[in-house]
Amino acid sequence: MTSTLRLTLLASASLLALAGAAQAQSTADLFDLGELVLEGEYDPSDPVPGYVATTAQTATKTGTPILETPQSISVITGEQIEDQGATTLGDTLGYTAGVTAQPYGTDPRFDAPTIRGFNGGNAQYLNGLRLLRERGAPSFEVYSLERVEVLKGPASVLYGAGIPGGVINQIQKRAQFLSFGEVGVGAGDPKATEGFIDYNHAFSDTFAARVTAVARDSEEDVEELENSRRYLGLATRWEPTAQTSLQFLGAWQKDSPITPAGIPYDLVGEADDEDLRDFYAGDPSDDESEREMLNLGFELSHELSSDWSVDANFRYQKFDWDYTGFYVNNPVADGDTITRGANGTTEASFSQNLDLRLNGQLDTGAVNHRLVLGLDMRRYGIDETTDFLNADSISFSNPSYGGANLSDPWYSETNDLTLEQIGLYAQDELAFGNWRASLALRHDWANQTGTASTWMDWAGDIYESNTDIDQDDEATTGRAGLSYVYANGVAPYLSYTTSFDPEIGVDNSGTPFKATEGKQWEAGVKYQPLGFNGFFSAAIYDLRQTNVKTPVTDASGIGDERQVGEVHSQGLELEASVDLDGGWNLRGAYAWNRAEQEGGDYDGLDMPNAPLHNASLWANYTFASGSTLDGLTLGGGARYIGERYGDAANLYHMDDVTLLDLQASYAVTEDMQVSVNVSNLTDEAYVANCGSFGCYYGDGRTVQARLTYKW
Repeated sequence: MTSTLRLTLLASASLLALAGAAQAQSTADLFDLGELVLEGEYDPSDPVPGYVATTAQTATKTGTPILETPQSISVITGEQIEDQGATTLGDTLGYTAGVTAQPYGTDPRFDAPTIRGFNGGNAQYLNGLRLLRERGAPSFEVYSLERVEVLKGPASVLYGAGIPGGVINQIQKRAQFLSFGEVGVGAGDPKATEGFIDYNHAFSDTFAARVTAVARDSEEDVEELENSRRYLGLATRWEPTAQTSLQFLGAWQKDSPITPAGIPYDLVGEADDEDLRDFYAGDPSDDESEREMLNLGFELSHELSSDWSVDANFRYQKFDWDYTGFYVNNPVADGDTITRGANGTTEASFSQNLDLRLNGQLDTGAVNHRLVLGLDMRRYGIDETTDFLNADSISFSNPSYGGANLSDPWYSETNDLTLEQIGLYAQDELAFGNWRASLALRHDWANQTGTASTWMDWAGDIYESNTDIDQDDEATTGRAGLSYVYANGVAPYLSYTTSFDPEIGVDNSGTPFKATEGKQWEAGVKYQPLGFNGFFSAAIYDLRQTNVKTPVTDASGIGDERQVGEVHSQGLELEASVDLDGGWNLRGAYAWNRAEQEGGDYDGLDMPNAPLHNASLWANYTFASGSTLDGLTLGGGARYIGERYGDAANLYHMDDVTLLDLQASYAVTEDMQVSVNVSNLTDEAYVANCGSFGCYYGDGRTVQARLTYKW
């Protein structure tokens, strides 16, 4: 990307903020400051018209206005998800500051966006409860979501163990007390045929139910890889009294995702990028993927009095997966013959999450307190076996499929583990005059038990180990924040937050690994204009993670992995969302992030998948009713992903790239709409990631057309 275009994207986001600031000067006297109390019965999980959300569930669990929350949070609304034609979490996060949405390209198995330089594969939540999985959260059907919230920075004080980069909370569509629905079909290129339905019915003033279903069959740029997904969601809402609400949230998903096998690093730049992107180094005869996930949960809220209430949030998850896929190796000595291997996994896991909260309000003199006392418990069990197998080589110029002659495993790993965590936390949100303060403290107890076994046949020598794991960790984390809400809607803030994340295993000396710890200072300013619907934010932060495992080689050449490392992440983020009465919806974002490793063999090197610059700008326009083009909406955006490295050793460098997207929709009738989304309009062939198991390309041009009927 040229420096001119990069600066243009940054300037566009900045101009949105400056325009809003100018508008505020004439309307400052309209802003009414009051106590820290939500107006009406607005629930932050309810639908939001347009792109501008003013409250969020994730940051405080109380629905505090984002303006008054002293920490960075981004909300991607359901309307934005629909306008941009998102079908994966990566699609959804592409226009969010501080996030690299698809660092591995589109992987249909799971999403692993980076947040402020940290891998977010295990930072994903569903309805405020963690999607637990050892190797990255499984992808969840985006059509079922009402919104996605990204809380940036350490969040252990409310969510327990986790990465210091933040939390991605996916919030399902809820039952509403009115009747509506939509049904539609879609087709795309590469192949993507789908049918979907979302139907909500209010049976009475106290009970409503909603059914969401999707059937989708899709291909990737590698046409040999197909994914068949079936999703069924059920949400109910029962309010037997004015003080009590009980919601059920259930989801069943079955799919068959296969990831591309990758391309050896030696071939990148030596062959045509489009040919490399379309090439499959695996074998359809050996591919296998059968995955099923069940989530059953409820949310209970009961008002004890006008000032006190109790909330309970529970979810049970069951996950099963049988998988066989391929990977490639370097080098490619003759420039054509690719050596490869396969890995197979059999996995069965379950998780139980419970978050119980007592909420209250009280006044101490001129100070209003909004209190939360919480108990958070989770239990996760996994039984899995992962094997690595040898496979026949394959020719790049003349590939032959029909079986790769897979060997018996040369490496096998079996884990039978249970993780239990209990956390007690307290939060006090204070309002005194124009000042807003947030104080929170938590203590966690975590226990990991089970067995971990490995077996390896290395050139005829057999290595075997069996480890009994019984590891206890506990940690205290906290948050302190302060902001001042001016009468013109500007709110500067300062905050300090901490986190922890347990580590499994021992180093060569037998010393157990400690939990990693994170801490962050953040300062910023938020602005919610009065004359139009918009939200603007700017933040700078200094974030450190300690006790990081990093490779260490001693003087004799013996390697080990020890906790002598740190990650230091510093950055600037700008973000703006605007809904204008004239028909415009806009979203702009820019992030500068320097995430470096300190200590060990990688001292001074960049974190993987952590570009220094990211920028994006999206806009769409709906023509006015009664105009010549009444019913037509046009939109588009640009996403810039900066230069980055694919691995911790910084051996694999990826160039920057700019991707263009387009959207068009037309209301054929009052109830029927046709829409088309084009992603990567120019069909840019770019390397999204490289590592020891090959290089992976980002998606080429994708086109998706949908016909939707709403009532």
